[in-house]
Amino acid sequence: MYLRSLAVLSFSGFLVGCATPNPTPSSIPPVATPMSTATPSVTQATPSPSPIPAIIIEPTATPSAVASPKPVLSTNEARTLLNRLLPAKMPDRAGWNADILDAFTALKLPYTAEYFCAAAATIEQESSWQGDPGVPGLPKIVWSAIGERAAKYHIPLIAVQTALLKTSPTGRSYKQRIDTLRTEREMNALFEDLADEAVKLNLPLNMKNPIRTGGPMQVSVEFAQGHVKAWPYPYAMKGSVRNEVFTRRGGTYFGLAILLQYPAPYTDMVYRFADYNAGRYASRNTAYQQLVSKLTGQALVQDGDLLRYSNGAPTGVSGTQTAVYSLAGKLGMSQEAILRDLKLEKLASFGQSELYKKTYALIEKNGQTFPRAALPQIDLKSPKITRKLTTEWFAKRVQGRYEICMARR
Repeated sequence: MYLRSLAVLSFSGFLVGCATPNPTPSSIPPVATPMSTATPSVTQATPSPSPIPAIIIEPTATPSAVASPKPVLSTNEARTLLNRLLPAKMPDRAGWNADILDAFTALKLPYTAEYFCAAAATIEQESSWQGDPGVPGLPKIVWSAIGERAAKYHIPLIAVQTALLKTSPTGRSYKQRIDTLRTEREMNALFEDLADEAVKLNLPLNMKNPIRTGGPMQVSVEFAQGHVKAWPYPYAMKGSVRNEVFTRRGGTYFGLAILLQYPAPYTDMVYRFADYNAGRYASRNTAYQQLVSKLTGQALVQDGDLLRYSNGAPTGVSGTQTAVYSLAGKLGMSQEAILRDLKLEKLASFGQSELYKKTYALIEKNGQTFPRAALPQIDLKSPKITRKLTTEWFAKRVQGRYEICMARR
């Protein structure tokens, strides 16, 4: 019912066997959810996870979809506009209005209907305006994953179940807590306690918290931890950054930072929504992949990842990289120079790089034009998904909500 670019539970590092490392998170955001009229939200799983780059805060301009300059709104005017744009029926309208407006102010985002509606549409898609999204069938998902891992590492499941009968810091047993899990915030708290009491439980388990995304906008915990190092967190922190992600206020703040606090080179908001699911600049990079495919005749995966990654760092040679290398002569660039620019793919500066400009010049010199943005073609995967869903589906779903919101202006 929620989830974006990362699985809620990544149990591949939960039970230890031969010191199995925890998987590296895929690109930021980013994610999807059921609303009263919606389809369940989903988790993106890409073959080669992209890194979460060092957080770079770049100036955020008014959306390019806005044709002419608009007067800067006061805080009170912005609050009134946002209240008009929010859905007619939603829980705690005043609370959501305050949390969204506070986040906009702290992140220095422009008070525009376009940005307010982008925020509202994404929150609605991700959590149906639930500050702590519920997860249907969560106990079964957790027990199934524990059982699979226990079997893989030849740990009797009965030993795990017996250990989890021990009392947890809440006064209830771990088993009771698992059996009654309803929300991801409860699940995060459970695994935080498990991690703290790994020795006391006396099990050969890696109890590191495997939950990587959370809150009403399904924010990557790793993104949030990086963001607070580059941009001052505006609220009094109760506990860790991880815990803030699972609050409505903190989850909204970090989610809006992912969605809006970067200079996206798009004229259509749908590409921001795709980036939210597939990673910043994925839509720009997908168009670049399509261009390279046209110029070389090579079929390329259109996922917005120009390089291949392992543990957050480029590794090997990607299909896109190989195809661009074949254009080296026409581009007048060495492979070293090409790789130098490809490494900028997660930043705005790739769009101003020598490689990017020269590649587009190859097709434009004949009077042709080529799109500068395209929707990534990525299948979304999660234990809860029973039908084929994609990043394109997610982006268009959010776009539909965005257009409904904009009609309320």
